[in-house]
Amino acid sequence: MSEAQPPTGTTGPSDRYGKARRPATGGSGRGRKVAIGVALAAAVGAVGWYTAVQQQASPVEYEDIGFDVVDAEHVDASFQVHMPPGTRAVCTVDALSPSYAQVGTLDVEVGPADTRTSAYEVTVGTSEEATTATVVGCDVVDD
Repeated sequence: MSEAQPPTGTTGPSDRYGKARRPATGGSGRGRKVAIGVALAAAVGAVGWYTAVQQQASPVEYEDIGFDVVDAEHVDASFQVHMPPGTRAVCTVDALSPSYAQVGTLDVEVGPADTRTSAYEVTVGTSEEATTATVVGCDVVDD
């Protein structure tokens, strides 16, 4: 049998939709994907390392439990501190007004305790009536 020839005056399929694109000369798409993957893995590793260093640098965690507005000049704050047994820390408790302005502050020394978690209740003096009290931070006390 003879092969069929396209009729004259028609274009072949290769030219029907325009010229074929040439691949980019900057390298393969696979190399770029590998480079992006390596960069992402390095970024995740850096974040993990930073988090681990921060945890070791400040092993104290705190948790607000509640507060009670005693009167226009006092507010009671309850909180828990989580730190390794035998550790001492200083926690700062702020009393805040309705506009979140600080109307009182108190530094409280906590620990050392025999357990990882210990609870505290303190009274913060205020310059005007507070609507809340919260722990803003705890730092380890070096002996």
